[in-house]
Amino acid sequence: MEAAIKLTSQSQGRDRIFRATQYACALSAFLLRNNPERKELVAKLKSLEANMSAGRKLFRLGNTANSIEAAKRTMQLSDRVLCLCLTAANINRALYFICDNVLWARSVGLIRSVDKERWSINATRFYLFSLVMNLSRDVYVILQLMVKRARDKQFKQKMDQHFSESPDVAEAVIPQLDAFLFVLLKTLKSHPAVALDTLKNVCDLFIPLEKLGIYQSNAGVVGFCGLVSSVIGILTLTQPAFRI
Repeated sequence: MEAAIKLTSQSQGRDRIFRATQYACALSAFLLRNNPERKELVAKLKSLEANMSAGRKLFRLGNTANSIEAAKRTMQLSDRVLCLCLTAANINRALYFICDNVLWARSVGLIRSVDKERWSINATRFYLFSLVMNLSRDVYVILQLMVKRARDKQFKQKMDQHFSESPDVAEAVIPQLDAFLFVLLKTLKSHPAVALDTLKNVCDLFIPLEKLGIYQSNAGVVGFCGLVSSVIGILTLTQPAFRI
């Protein structure tokens, strides 16, 4: 109960609840779209999805400043790769929020002489660039952890034991690939925060790819991926141990 109260008391927490509801509605509407007896329910779900999307834009009005401050902090990182990835991600995220704020202002009638389609495409591009840089950070962190683990003597013994206990696998699969996958899986298992962040960014990636027409999927895939990433976002917000 305390975690739920803490979650709903934060604007970021309410945004993630709205986001999870939005994509849950999108997924449900897609699954029920061919059921003639559920047409009214599908219409209600689509209406609720649109309302959740509009509500989220209101919660994000102050996020531009937060992203700029985050970019200033990441510029001080000593690791050049992390500095580049995170700073670029935060700058693109700030640009995304600027476009998003303009679209919100147009939707409520504060601004009228705005090309909605153009600003929406630009917002999606900035969102995509931000996700790509965050994923690059995840890959970099995972590789660093894998190298560190592979150099550990105790882990080398476990890996040798794994190959000795599974000779058929070692013969069927390229040994180097099997070793790589073994180290990767063990690394992700021992660092759930990195694994969850990577999964979240991969799921989110389908949303801008679909909107930009780079990768054509369907509303069901987008709804499912958005729901999974939203649930992970809620989990990392309520459980700081799972936050990278």
